[in-house]
Amino acid sequence: MFDFVRKHTRIMQFLLFLLIFPSFVLFGIDGYNRFVEKGEAVAVVDGQDITRAEWDAAHRNEVERLRVSMPGVDAKLFDSPEARFGTLDRLVRERLLQAAATQLHMGVSDQRLATELQQSPAIASLRRADGTLDMERYRQLVGAQGMTPEMYENRLRAEMAMRQVVSGVIGSSFAPPSLSGVALDAYFQQREAQWTVFKPADFAARLKPSEQDLQAHYQQQSARYQTAESVDIEYVMLDLAVAQKGVVLNEADVRTYFEQNQARLQSKEERRASHILFTVDPKAPQAERDKVQAQAKQVLDTLKSSPKRFAELARQHSKDPGSASKGGDLDYFARGAMVKGFEDAAFALTQGQISDLVETEFGYHIIQITDIRQPKLPSFDAQKATLEAELRKQQAQRKFAELAEQFTNLVYEQSDSLKPAAERLKLEVRKLEGVTRQSPLAAPLNNPKLLAAVFSADAVEKKRNTEAIEVGASQLVSARVIRHVPAAALPFDKVQDRVRQSWLEQASLAAARQAGQDKLAAWKADAAQATVGTAEVLTRAAANKWPPALLEAVMLAPAQNLPAWVGADLGAQGYAVARVNKVLPAADQSSRQQERAQFAQWMSTAEGLAYYNHLKERYKVVIKEPRPSLGTQP
Repeated sequence: MFDFVRKHTRIMQFLLFLLIFPSFVLFGIDGYNRFVEKGEAVAVVDGQDITRAEWDAAHRNEVERLRVSMPGVDAKLFDSPEARFGTLDRLVRERLLQAAATQLHMGVSDQRLATELQQSPAIASLRRADGTLDMERYRQLVGAQGMTPEMYENRLRAEMAMRQVVSGVIGSSFAPPSLSGVALDAYFQQREAQWTVFKPADFAARLKPSEQDLQAHYQQQSARYQTAESVDIEYVMLDLAVAQKGVVLNEADVRTYFEQNQARLQSKEERRASHILFTVDPKAPQAERDKVQAQAKQVLDTLKSSPKRFAELARQHSKDPGSASKGGDLDYFARGAMVKGFEDAAFALTQGQISDLVETEFGYHIIQITDIRQPKLPSFDAQKATLEAELRKQQAQRKFAELAEQFTNLVYEQSDSLKPAAERLKLEVRKLEGVTRQSPLAAPLNNPKLLAAVFSADAVEKKRNTEAIEVGASQLVSARVIRHVPAAALPFDKVQDRVRQSWLEQASLAAARQAGQDKLAAWKADAAQATVGTAEVLTRAAANKWPPALLEAVMLAPAQNLPAWVGADLGAQGYAVARVNKVLPAADQSSRQQERAQFAQWMSTAEGLAYYNHLKERYKVVIKEPRPSLGTQP
């Protein structure tokens, strides 16, 4: 038998192909397509896909970063459709600027990188008293972000290169006075106008619909008079609480974690200082600065011979209103609490020592260190409960990542039931009845992506599990439709009152609009018959006082031949007819210089945005995910 196989290899390959290929065609293509869909592209930049998995991972990182930086805020607020789309926007922008920086050969020198690092407040706080960088604390700082110093510096170098792509356009933008003057004059221009509004409510009482009118309206608006499509679903949810159940800690683990985090747990060195401040504006003439400096030196000379008089001289000479009455006492502070020059001098002194003159943006200081608190490491017993909670959460997050992969695979591979996933991962299968596309479900199920998946053809017609959908931070849900109730038309007699109200609203609005347009034409022909309200002065600077459509119509009316008549459709409020009487200059021009600066900034931003949009065209950016509407709820 085996000799035959060896001698007739080509024949056997052909027979195997005939056996395997039909089974792939019949059973494998659908599974293959569903596998590919899991890696679908949500955006394309310069020919490179951004996959949904990359988007999900980026948003998880963003939510975690915000959660750490704002621990008091509910992390679910960061997981709205708008927030998720914002993450995609940032991801596209980053990829686009990376591509542009590479192709435009944007580079960052070692010297420029060093300068950037020196200007970072986080890095500056790691400097010792002699100005050198504490490399061990530097490694701890970047290590907390999952990076080595080399990785952190390479990322910073890449970010700086990306900033160069648009900074040249923004930095070179300018708005000449001729342009800003025209724009600002138009914006702050005032116009005197009188108007009257034709309101739908004034016409509603005159309208009496016939049975035929209501029936026709019912037929035209039939989609409004239907029962909502609904489904009964069952679902399973994987979250950190499930992952945490499998976490077992022993004291050795907690003690090791304590030892690994001693540098973080240890309190910072604190210093208590007093100072005497001699204030002077950094932009003051040099003669004035020299005069203040001379006064400070006189006091410093006195202190060198009589250091015990520090509190007395502080009350007498210090211009710091917060500390002068207390003999210059500033209480205890750690690094990062004071301006850099003051901090560097204070942490270079020994206890009881008085500094030379220290110059900062506030003026000249004389500093005395009155006490030093050395860093203290809290005991293991004092920190044990906190450390256990931290370690349990960390291990639960790692466990969740493992379980999430199993969960995703199980609901996908065994798509006809949620029980295998529930049994394997010890999850509860829950049920919800009467779910509609607009159901006000409780969080975390009030997720548009989950509702869309539940009402998809795959779920409704084929009764397949939905994919594992991230509905919140570390929360995955898969659902399955067990009953579908399609939308159905409501009988006319059940909705007759609603139909009548809807008809009246539309008919009265149309009547008000027609009446306004008729009056506009008549008053243009004969202004003497016009009945308009008292005159008011309108301006865009106070736009919230008037309906936007009315304000725009008045401000856009040609100013050559006044008075001018204009009409404005106010939507549900009706129709306005206005007479523009005269044009007035801006009421207050005292802040025009500040406004010109603001206008220049707007121009700079607009040119930067225009260049960014040009880059999106040049590098063929396509965002395939629809932008959520402003009214979408999380």
